[in-house]
Amino acid sequence: MEPLQVAIIGSGLIGRSWAMVFAAGGFKVKLYDIAQEQLTTALENIRKQMKEMEKLGVLKGALSAEQQLALISVCTDLKAAVEGATFIQECTPENLELKKKIFGQLDLTVGDSVILSSSTSCLLPSKLFTGLKHVKQCIVSHPVNPPYFVPLVEIVPHPETDPSTTERTYALMKKIGQSPVKLNREIEGFVLNRLQYAVISEAWRLVGEGVISPTDLDLVMSDGLGMRYAFIGPLETMHLNAEGVSSYCERYAEGMKCVLNTFGPVPEFSGETVQKVNQALSEKIPAVPKVLDARRKWRDECLTGLAKLKTQMKSD
Repeated sequence: MEPLQVAIIGSGLIGRSWAMVFAAGGFKVKLYDIAQEQLTTALENIRKQMKEMEKLGVLKGALSAEQQLALISVCTDLKAAVEGATFIQECTPENLELKKKIFGQLDLTVGDSVILSSSTSCLLPSKLFTGLKHVKQCIVSHPVNPPYFVPLVEIVPHPETDPSTTERTYALMKKIGQSPVKLNREIEGFVLNRLQYAVISEAWRLVGEGVISPTDLDLVMSDGLGMRYAFIGPLETMHLNAEGVSSYCERYAEGMKCVLNTFGPVPEFSGETVQKVNQALSEKIPAVPKVLDARRKWRDECLTGLAKLKTQMKSD
C-alpha cells in the first residue's frame, strides 16, 4: 500500500522535527521552503539526527533511519509540495502576516478533504483562518519544543472548524506517536503556555521578593513538582494526595485560597529581577551560543531518556 503523504511548509527547527515525526510514522513527507539551500541544510541536519538516534537506539518508529530518510523529499514549489497530501503542517516563523499569506495561497490550491494545520504557538485560529474558503478544514496543531522528544500536541479549532477536522487531526497525531489534546475552543496562549506562564509568574515574584534564590527556585521544580508532573498532572495529583478530588477540596480548599489570595499582580519582567535571575543563570550556564547549545543538547538527551522510560513504563 502506498504510504499516505503529508506536506511540511517551512524547514526550520519545527518543520524538520515534524518531518522526522511523520517519517517515523511511515508517512511520505514533502518538505517545502523558498530556498533550495535551506532545504539542503535541513536534509543534512535530519540525516545527522536520525543516524545519531539510531546509534543510540532511540530512533522512533519501526523503520530504519535510511528507510525513514527515503520517505522525505524536498520542494521549492508550493503547489507541487502539497499535491497529493492529505495533511499540511505549516511551520513558518511566528508572524501573522506571513502565515496568513501562506494559508491564503494554500486556500487557492487545495481540495475539500485535505487538512490545513498550523504549528503556531500563540496566534489564535480566528486570526489565522477567518475568511478562508476552506476554513472548515483549518486547525492549529501546536507542538512542544522539541517535538521529537516531547510528544504533546495542542489541537485548537477555529470557531468554524468542522468537528471531523479535529477528529481526523487527533487520530493522525495518535498514529504518529504524539500525545494530542483537544481544546474545545480557542483561548489566548492555548493551555500549555497558560500553565507555563502561571508558574513563571509566581517563580518571578518569589525570586523578585527575595524569598528564594533563582537556582533554588528551579530546583523546587526539577527535583520537586517536575518529577511528579513528568508522569501525572495537577488534577490527578490532587486526586491521589487525598481520598479523591472531593476529599482534597474539602481538606485543602481554604488553605489554597488563603495562599492564592497572597499572589501579587502580573510581573513586569523588567528591572532588578531580570538582572538577578540573569546573573544567577549565567553563572550556572554562561549565555554564549556554545555553552547554551551544549546545555540544550544535554536537555534533549534527558528528554530522550525520559521518553524512553515513559514508553517502557506504559508497556510494563
